[in-house]
Amino acid sequence: MTIRILLADDHRMFREALCSQLAAEPDVAIIGEANTGAEALEALQGEAPDVFVLDIGLPDMNGIELAKRVTREYPQIGIVALSGYAERMFVEEMLKAGAKAYVVKSAGMSDLLNGIRAVAKGKSFLSAEVTGLMLRRVGANENKIAPPVTVLSRREQDVLRLLADGRRAAAIAGELGISVATVEVHRRNIKDKLGLRTTADLTRYAIREGLVAP
Repeated sequence: MTIRILLADDHRMFREALCSQLAAEPDVAIIGEANTGAEALEALQGEAPDVFVLDIGLPDMNGIELAKRVTREYPQIGIVALSGYAERMFVEEMLKAGAKAYVVKSAGMSDLLNGIRAVAKGKSFLSAEVTGLMLRRVGANENKIAPPVTVLSRREQDVLRLLADGRRAAAIAGELGISVATVEVHRRNIKDKLGLRTTADLTRYAIREGLVAP
């Protein structure tokens, strides 16, 4: 059986190199490429692939939300998440969104092919690094599931979005028309409501909730 693949990744050189290597496999056929989420959705309206290899860091659309939409509208298509992120949060969210495999970009081509072939057969697959991550004992803070973004006020969501975008307190204050002291109050409230303590945790949460792009 030939596995028909749609590949979505916004890094052209990486995508072209990947397509070249995949096309050399006798049981794999690349039927489409996409640079953005919008292009991927347009391609899916044509010939449906067996497997959708999806980079979760597309420029116009959160890969997690795109996976949810594809799973809802095209349940017969298997999704392989291909990502530079090896954090537990991204893995869990992509799997919940419907992906059947998660492969980090630092893994070898053999891992990606194993993932594609497993998904084409209706099975699941995690690359070695991800398997180790999911099996490893984690602390209480990492196990804790942060609440949905709706627990934050609209102003707190604005502050979180700008924090996750790398803005400093003074820049956030200027953009939102509030004082730096008020920004710091919002920051403390956000951390308390979400149970998160570091800027990295807040950034991962903002990406998961679709406030900023990966």
